[in-house]
Amino acid sequence: MTEIDGSQAATSERANTLQGFGAVLLWGALAALTTYAGPVPPFQLAAITFTIGAAVGVAYAAMTRQSLAGLKSVPWGFWALGVYGLLAFHACYFFALQTAPALEASLIIYLWPLLIVLFSGLLPARYSGRRLTVWHVAGALLGLAGTVLVLLGKAGQPGAAGQTIGYIMAVAAALIWASYSVASRLFQGVPSLAVIGSCALSAVGAAGLHLALETTVWPAGTTAWAAVVALGLGPVGLAFYWWDAGMKRGNVQVLGTLAYATPLLSTLLMTTLGVTSASSTVWLAAGLITAGAALASR
Repeated sequence: MTEIDGSQAATSERANTLQGFGAVLLWGALAALTTYAGPVPPFQLAAITFTIGAAVGVAYAAMTRQSLAGLKSVPWGFWALGVYGLLAFHACYFFALQTAPALEASLIIYLWPLLIVLFSGLLPARYSGRRLTVWHVAGALLGLAGTVLVLLGKAGQPGAAGQTIGYIMAVAAALIWASYSVASRLFQGVPSLAVIGSCALSAVGAAGLHLALETTVWPAGTTAWAAVVALGLGPVGLAFYWWDAGMKRGNVQVLGTLAYATPLLSTLLMTTLGVTSASSTVWLAAGLITAGAALASR
């Protein structure tokens, strides 16, 4: 590779890593928007927002004049991976929070950024482009420490001991999202626009689960509907396309560490909106997460 080609590749990787971080920023609004959406059953909410998420991709393709005909050649393995990552993760996520204490379940689920950093070391060299180093592991562990502080700071009264199955589902959620994210690297030739299909298939699956398990409750009022639409446009829409680009063509290890910003951003946003209150713990967590990202970027 020539020096110019190497520079272009590095620039492309940075651009895709920034897109992946953009997804992290959008996920920081997930909890606040979900709160404003009101008591809409989780699978019903997933079905609605995944449908909007698919529409986001179609609209982007239309604006950029990209043909969707090429999606016919996308391998079924990618579609299967998309449903596994999007739908299976949310199913385990919702189940874990419903059957185990929220704090403990969240602490387990937010192991996925650390798992991404570690799983990236299992990728063949031609896909990862770099070795897993002590800096990546140290940065991920610092980010994990910051996440634990944020979640502990958000904890209210301790809940009763959850059912064992709830903890198992929390572990499954962390493993599913981390493995889905890293495995996306194996489909570098598939355009991120193909996430349209993943969202559409996940919407169908979520609708089926809703009809089988839940009672329909529509959003009540303009604010609730606005929150649902915002969820579909951002955290459950555009974020998936950006994250796909970051995982396929960005720096996986750095993105895994930067993902620890999600619970921190969520806490800061909810504090700003008056949903919860911040403390010195939040700022200590911010320092740990920043230090972790700096180490991983080495």
